Amino acid sequence: MPIILRLDRVMADRKISLNELSEKVGIANVNLSKIKTGKVSAIRFSTLEAICDVLDCQPGDILEFKKDE
Repeated sequence: MPIILRLDRVMADRKISLNELSEKVGIANVNLSKIKTGKVSAIRFSTLEAICDVLDCQPGDILEFKKDE
């Protein structure tokens, strides 16, 4: 997949756990875990907005596009 999720890196930089982020964002721990590990095919803008708000980051800090070769 050409879209790479870097949520784990941003979470580590901010020293926030999956459980804490899940509570603050308001989504289930299991769904946030899937986003963190890249096992999703889509993410709602509202979810992305909430994650960025809590982590004080930009969507580009979490999402990366890598062209297939």
